[in-house]
Amino acid sequence: MVSDDVLRTHLQELRRGTVVVASLIALRRPDYGYALLQRLATHGFAVDANTLYPLLRRLEEQGLLTSEWNTEESRPRKFYRTSEEGETVLRRLLDDLTAVQTAMTGLIEGVDR
Repeated sequence: MVSDDVLRTHLQELRRGTVVVASLIALRRPDYGYALLQRLATHGFAVDANTLYPLLRRLEEQGLLTSEWNTEESRPRKFYRTSEEGETVLRRLLDDLTAVQTAMTGLIEGVDR
């Protein structure tokens, strides 16, 4: 029987890349970190804040997200949005995800290529 730790490790590896894709999709509409955490969780992407915030900073450094501070509210918040470069990368990632899904379906169904 497979241990919970082994399964948890493989699930974490599987979800790691999908969080990037999900974040780029979700941030087509500007949002701040905490709201993004909630939105992702609502759609089945349970992400820890200690994972998401460094990811947002990394995607911003890579030019895939833009950000700006909203200081009009009582508490300033940094809003993120998928950049044009982020959209280009997202399209490529979604194409690859579709290809992986097709390949997996073929393996599951025993279809030869």
